[in-house]
Amino acid sequence: MSRTHSPSARLIRVLADLAVADAPESRQTFADRLGLWLDFTDAIALFSVLHGNAGSAAPPQPAGAGQPVHDDYARVRATLEDAIAIDGLLTPGKARVKLPRPDWHPSIEGAADFLPYQRYYLAHQRDMGAAIAPLRSAARAALAAQSPAHRQLAQLDGVMEQALAPRERALLGGVPVALARHFERLHQAHRAARADTGETDSPAAWLQPGGWLTAFCKDMKTVLQAELDLRLQPVAGLLEALGNEVTKQA
Repeated sequence: MSRTHSPSARLIRVLADLAVADAPESRQTFADRLGLWLDFTDAIALFSVLHGNAGSAAPPQPAGAGQPVHDDYARVRATLEDAIAIDGLLTPGKARVKLPRPDWHPSIEGAADFLPYQRYYLAHQRDMGAAIAPLRSAARAALAAQSPAHRQLAQLDGVMEQALAPRERALLGGVPVALARHFERLHQAHRAARADTGETDSPAAWLQPGGWLTAFCKDMKTVLQAELDLRLQPVAGLLEALGNEVTKQA
């Protein structure tokens, strides 16, 4: 997949389109950037996987052995996409991620507080992390059972996940901060337009078609979908390798 059309590029592009993040063209190669992200311990672990013995050949796997992981991927992706699209899902034993409404606060100033929307976004991020982490582990386990080369690929993904986790948390943790700037800019434009026309403001109208908060919520969901695609990218890569191996064995 080319960098231009990768999920990471899409998330950056979406934020850039909202004018809350820059999307500079990096002149560094991927290897150069990776070298800046890994510390000494990570580099040793990566070297050990790349130059270690992958082990003996795995016993032949039955046809369709990797299908449950593919099915789980489709289920998890659909569940998380639905949660974004339809304002959260009500699941047994789990609270629904509910989109805040502007009438939660009695004053107009209080109703325009970004904090409830920040909590909403963070709740989706927690749900993504909780659902995708075990899925990625299962994909690695299924891939490792195929062949020594694929076991090495699975080990490499495990090292990369651990090494890059702090950077990923830091970068994705900045997304709500960027959205806060977008929220405030839309609200200020709305206030300026009201001042020009002399109309009385009403939080109840903010979520009506054409309302500034309607526009923000739509943009926020677009960012959530882009982040979901980014978080699922490693799992999709593992499943692609698993699918190729299963095809060769068939």
